[in-house]
Amino acid sequence: MTEDDVNIPNDRTRGTGGELREHEVRTALLRLLAEVGAVTATEAASRLGYSSGLCSFHLRQLARHDYIEEAPHRGGRARPWRLKRLTTTADGSAEGGFDDLARGLEDESWQRWLAQRDEAPSDWRHDEAFSAVAYLTPEEMSRVADVIRRTLAPYRDREQRPLARPDSARPVALITRLFPLLPHAPGDAAQD
Repeated sequence: MTEDDVNIPNDRTRGTGGELREHEVRTALLRLLAEVGAVTATEAASRLGYSSGLCSFHLRQLARHDYIEEAPHRGGRARPWRLKRLTTTADGSAEGGFDDLARGLEDESWQRWLAQRDEAPSDWRHDEAFSAVAYLTPEEMSRVADVIRRTLAPYRDREQRPLARPDSARPVALITRLFPLLPHAPGDAAQD
């Protein structure tokens, strides 16, 4: 029997099909991974102030529930982890139950940015936030998403290859949500 076997039953939410309950260490680990890309349990412990054993345990729990995955590494004992890469299905939707968690981390990161941007170095005190409404067909919406993915492709290797990053590069949240705007429900107070 392993530490995981002993702790799994107490770590599941009742009646939810085995989803993880919210936990301060896991939340901190997910925030850290969203911020830095990939970390080992030892690196996470150093940054967060927890023991490496505790971080290791919670990283394995997050992996078991498909929130994170092992990041590529060059052998040795170091075992870096990263947020799970979402795969896209044929209809363009994301697979996995990570969507709500990712949106929550995005929203929380945005709020932290708004609260702390005056403390950032002067050349980093701006953002490029924007939104737009465009009238598109489903095929056009997919093409727009593909253009955005291709635009970002040249920068993807920087997460796993720190030496490929320019000295002034910092992690930047890139959030794109393309979805159809639905009409208001009958009787909805927000109706025009």
